[in-house]
Amino acid sequence: MSTNHALARLRAVAAPVGAIALFVSTMLHPLGADPDDAPAAFAEYGTNTLYVWTHVGQFVGFASVGVALVGLAATLESSRASAWGRIGVTGAAASMGLAAALQAVHGVALKTLVDRWVAAAGDARVLAFEAAFAVRQIEIGLAAYLSFTLGFTVSVFGVAIFFSKRYPLWFGAIGLLGGLGTVAAGAAQASTGFSPFAMTQSTLSSSILLVWAMLAGALMWRLAHLAEE
Repeated sequence: MSTNHALARLRAVAAPVGAIALFVSTMLHPLGADPDDAPAAFAEYGTNTLYVWTHVGQFVGFASVGVALVGLAATLESSRASAWGRIGVTGAAASMGLAAALQAVHGVALKTLVDRWVAAAGDARVLAFEAAFAVRQIEIGLAAYLSFTLGFTVSVFGVAIFFSKRYPLWFGAIGLLGGLGTVAAGAAQASTGFSPFAMTQSTLSSSILLVWAMLAGALMWRLAHLAEE
């Protein structure tokens, strides 16, 4: 197998690996409390021993999907598809940066402050809660902008696929649907925080994106296999 073909298969594998990592780590994340109810959510986070590692898993998932997106751009023909793909690569890089910032704030900084709140008493407990709540607002802002950026990026790839002869149109349509849905979820998060409406929007759009990532891996694997023949 040539180096190019090995890299093509690596890009193809990155997509499902990222989707699976995101799905598993999200399932391990504490989900019992309403995220819009800060005291209840913080109390749940404070008792979760896997909290930091679930967010490491989520970052690994985002990073793997980012690799897959860069790989997808490399498979697009030289034309309008390739031009849109280059825009998508820029968006993928920005999305990975925002994902790292979000997991650092939500998975590390917030956990530290929540643990201090759980252990505190009296006036110190009130101050600890306010500090944790302030970090929560930073988390909401990062989550909203990650949704904006990732949604825009996947939408761009959806358009690129419409101009490509190597991928079916329905694949581009699913990407565009998931991407625009993710942008809408970001708007909901920016305006209402982690409200039930925003979380529902986010869950639906994220589910579409995970399916799209799995399909991307399968289609890129098939393309790499055909190139070997």
